[in-house]
Amino acid sequence: MTSSACERRAFAHKINRTIAAEVRKQVTRDYGSPQLSKKRGGAHHPLPLTEVVEPVDFEEYVSSHAPGVEAGPLRQLMEFPQDDLELLPLDKECTTLEPPLPEEEEDSLDPRVRDALAVYTDDWLVIHRKFQHYSTTYTPQNSERQRERQRGLVKQTFELDEAAAHDRQDDQDDSKRRSVSLDETPRGSWASSIFDLKNSSPDALLPSVLERTAAEDMDRNNTEARSQERHSDLLGLYPPPDEDEAVERCPLPEVPKEHCGQRIMVKCLSLKFEIEIEPIFGSLALYDVKEKKKISENFYFDLNSDQMKGLLKPHTPHVVISTLARSAIFSITYPSPDIFLVIKLEKVLQQGDIGECCEPYMVMKESDSSKHKEKLEKLRLQAEQACSRLGRFRMPFAWTAIHLVNIVSSVGGLDRSDPDSDSERKSHGTWNERKKKGFERMSVGEEMCNFATFRPATLTVTNFFKQEGDRLSDEDLYKFLADMRRPSSVLRRLRPVTAQLKIDISPAPDSPHYCLSPELLHVKPYPDLRVRPTKEVLEFPARNVYTPHTTYRNLLYVYPQSLNFSSRQGSVRNIAVKVQFMAGEDPSQALPVIFGKSSCAEFMKEAYTPIIYHNKSPEFYEEMKMKIPANLTDNHHLLFTFYHISCQPKQNTPLETPVGYTWIPLMQHGRLRTGSFSLPVSVEKPPPSYSVLTPDVQLPGMKWVDNHKGVFNVEVTATSSVHTQDAHLDKFFTLVYVLEEYSFPFRLKDVIITEANMEGELKASISALKGSQLDTCVRFLHQLLNKLIQLIVYPPVIAGQIVNLGRAAFEAMALLVNQIHKNLEGNQDQHGRNNLLASYVHYVFRLPTAEPVMPPAAGAHPYEMPMQYATLSRATGRPSSLHLSRSKSISNSNPDLASTPISPDEEVQRIIGSKGIDRSHSWVNSAYAPGGSRSVLRRNPNSSCELKQASDHSSNRMSAFLDSVALLTVPTRPITKKLLHEELALQWVVSTSAVREATLQQAWFFFQLMTKSMAHHLFLTSKLDSPRRQRYPDRFVDDIAALVCAISADIASRHHKHGQKMWRLWRG
Repeated sequence: MTSSACERRAFAHKINRTIAAEVRKQVTRDYGSPQLSKKRGGAHHPLPLTEVVEPVDFEEYVSSHAPGVEAGPLRQLMEFPQDDLELLPLDKECTTLEPPLPEEEEDSLDPRVRDALAVYTDDWLVIHRKFQHYSTTYTPQNSERQRERQRGLVKQTFELDEAAAHDRQDDQDDSKRRSVSLDETPRGSWASSIFDLKNSSPDALLPSVLERTAAEDMDRNNTEARSQERHSDLLGLYPPPDEDEAVERCPLPEVPKEHCGQRIMVKCLSLKFEIEIEPIFGSLALYDVKEKKKISENFYFDLNSDQMKGLLKPHTPHVVISTLARSAIFSITYPSPDIFLVIKLEKVLQQGDIGECCEPYMVMKESDSSKHKEKLEKLRLQAEQACSRLGRFRMPFAWTAIHLVNIVSSVGGLDRSDPDSDSERKSHGTWNERKKKGFERMSVGEEMCNFATFRPATLTVTNFFKQEGDRLSDEDLYKFLADMRRPSSVLRRLRPVTAQLKIDISPAPDSPHYCLSPELLHVKPYPDLRVRPTKEVLEFPARNVYTPHTTYRNLLYVYPQSLNFSSRQGSVRNIAVKVQFMAGEDPSQALPVIFGKSSCAEFMKEAYTPIIYHNKSPEFYEEMKMKIPANLTDNHHLLFTFYHISCQPKQNTPLETPVGYTWIPLMQHGRLRTGSFSLPVSVEKPPPSYSVLTPDVQLPGMKWVDNHKGVFNVEVTATSSVHTQDAHLDKFFTLVYVLEEYSFPFRLKDVIITEANMEGELKASISALKGSQLDTCVRFLHQLLNKLIQLIVYPPVIAGQIVNLGRAAFEAMALLVNQIHKNLEGNQDQHGRNNLLASYVHYVFRLPTAEPVMPPAAGAHPYEMPMQYATLSRATGRPSSLHLSRSKSISNSNPDLASTPISPDEEVQRIIGSKGIDRSHSWVNSAYAPGGSRSVLRRNPNSSCELKQASDHSSNRMSAFLDSVALLTVPTRPITKKLLHEELALQWVVSTSAVREATLQQAWFFFQLMTKSMAHHLFLTSKLDSPRRQRYPDRFVDDIAALVCAISADIASRHHKHGQKMWRLWRG
């Protein structure tokens, strides 16, 4: 017995005591593991992961099994709801009272300006779903919402919960339960130990439990009982999902808007000197010493008394209120401890160098007026004479600088510990500090420079440094500013120009009143146009900013730097440079596009640099701001005229003597010319037709200073949302515009663009887009993607032949999207979607639509011209007639396969009916060819006004241009059009490995682009109310099925290699 008992105990120890739950987990793991096929053996075949079981078509099932006629409470669950899809145009917010548009007439706009305005002025186009607010995608069931819903709810306890609690207690006391044997427990003792039948009280009797009740009354009573104390949002009490598991959570992207950094307001309150003898003019600008860059344009202010201003009335007869601003708002994108606010002062030109003119301000005081009475009177008389004769000209006077980090650190910040405070979020733009820190680390000093939350400070600047005629360049200024930071500054040992400049520096309010934009437009709110304004100063960020343009801006900045007339013969000493923006070569063609400074006209035709007395090789620091005309031609140029200014009145001596000329053609080969120039200077006036040439060309019969060497250095920069200033982007856009206008031949640098080489040049320019600067591509992202999509949807027609650019455009788009995603990792949401790309798809993207043309001539038949499908490649050799061979249509967008309809009637019917394509469109339609009725301007027919009108017709949402299809004229070239979603699906499937890899990594973008394209297409073709199976052709469904299978197989094969990447792809 003892041995058998030992054997039983040993056997009992070896019994597998695994509980059932663990067994189920193990079976599940084995079944879903990669080793499943090995464990099953050769007889079992695993189910491929890419093989999807066709789900039940709920709409088809409900339509074939209609619910009963009787109305019931659950009937709406059996009815398929109406499509909740809506195409809504949303008004684009305009921050100014006047829309930022060019002054030129619409009919004369340049193509690049026309396309830019179409992007900047059209309203947002959003696909809206009526019932999306019920989805957790937009109203997530987070813990905060759970607590709000459960507030005031009585906690209820159920018997099941109590039983579960007892079970958990029993599990913890499992050893005690196993130690008790049933043989040791007397029969019935378990009942007596749990329920004391003798002492227990009976339950309350149920009334009418045995009475007969009608079924209708019973249902009614039950319904009333269920409705009592019922929670209003019963299903909302379901516990929220884990944040990591919320795959469907997709927040709306930010609305695209112009970039704005941290903003500070600077108010110039007063400027006083010890003596007041002449008007003094000031300017403010921000400089970053570390980056060695000027990070803002100039702000000019005039704090002179009315008496001093009266001395210049003959030269400023008309003063505009916009030039009387005394406060400015500066934007700082990259806060840094190396930023200085530089203040420069100028005075009216007079005889003598800068040191002589500054001497009275250093030694004389107003309190000693009795002592220096005669000298002060003499100085005032000289100033009056100088203002009367030389009031148009300025000379450098003095300067100083304020280290902004001292302002922030000395007065203390406001709640700097919270970087995501409301005030900081409002002061940042789309490219805010939180996103920027994600991919660009800042030093500790930079993080402490918060210019958005410091306390306001009022400063009184008392010391100014006189300007030195031979040290006026920006390089010298950076050295001075670096020296000011040292304790033993050389500048501190110099004798200063004593003055009192009182200024106020504070964080700018979110919506300041009476503010002017950099283009002098009135920023909302602007209650009274008669109030002295505040100017917004345009920022030149120290480093790249990745934000697309959303408004029209076209500004040019000219910076004369130095001139060397040492070898110039004659009396050339007091040199002034007059700058003009010329539309032609006649003097009357100077354009009034130069912004005025202070206390003057708003715009002027000419501007002068400050004059250095008796200096034949002066340096300049002047900034000249100009508006770029919308229509730039080869004749537009900057004309620089050099004058010798006679400071003393002499008989038979003019005030201005021209001593040289040079120029810069602004438009060459379709590009705006910007950058640094070293220009030769002509002694004589330029000959006729000089504007189309550069001064580097040795023109016959012209005399040049210093043997045609570059003696004048000037820098030209542009802040434009029209001109990209990137060689690759400029070439691409120029070729597209040449093709749109069909303006052959066209000279592009050393290449003559004709119909013969247009295709090759355009494909090469598309391929070269990957070499463009990323910041420039992002700034012009909306225009660039629109043009690539247009090339996919409307393949161009060259010499009567269709050119398929779908593959090249798709590859360029895929590489561009992938490049933006990789380089801007800090600008992504929780699912890895880039906000710039997501906002483009959600708000900006719209299908390119056909353009209306002139009505046909009397008696003309609208279908005398044959139509061709865009699916045909040029290699197919398809004849121009419609006698076509039979071919199975695989896809309407395959660049390599010819898709041919069965008959001519079927082809026409397909184009007009099934695809809903307007017959009026040819990408280079004859109406827009040179000499056509609308060869210059073409409005976007899919603009917001047409969309608003179309959306008002709920019964028929066909666009306006489709309604008038019977009135269209005969095109001169074959009409081609593709559907974007079909083409994207096809190009994705047939793409090469490198492009497919880039597309797969950003699959979310292309899927969302296809989804919006499909919705927009249904709206334009009035198919929103059609059955789902009839909305898209079978070939597109086949392409989607092939695409899904390919991507699913790719995900499955890469799962073990790149698990994290595949998870992000699946969530996208």
